[in-house]
Amino acid sequence: MKRLLAAAFFAATLAQGAALPYDEAADAHAQVAQAVSAAGQDHRPVLVVFGANWCPDCRALDMAMKDGRNAELIGREFRVVKVDVGRFDRNVDVAERYGVPLKKGIPAVAIVAPDGHALYATKAGELADARGMSEDGLYRFFREAADRTRR
Repeated sequence: MKRLLAAAFFAATLAQGAALPYDEAADAHAQVAQAVSAAGQDHRPVLVVFGANWCPDCRALDMAMKDGRNAELIGREFRVVKVDVGRFDRNVDVAERYGVPLKKGIPAVAIVAPDGHALYATKAGELADARGMSEDGLYRFFREAADRTRR
């Protein structure tokens, strides 16, 4: 039943022409490395967002990150890389490198310094209920995360 619902969602999404947030064919290692390298130039850390297209909370977070004051805050404070984790069978090593326990829930994030070390990582599924978080709740989360990275 879950597979049927997921297939129906994908068909509806594709029929509407909506782009899925996670590129399942992307080379996550190369994308993160490129973003970290570029982060040194503008002194903004990299926000690595781990998720999957089948995940409603991941899609909700992606939409929230593209709109209003959340988009403004994230654009000002971070470089963003979205990493597809499939069904917890893709790019798990990238999440582990930055201390993100994916089994606690997705979406999950790591904030990576320009020198490549993790400044912050979600550890307890803090964003796993992104659909239930208000715009203000998400804004507070990212505002606090940005503040933590400056300490």
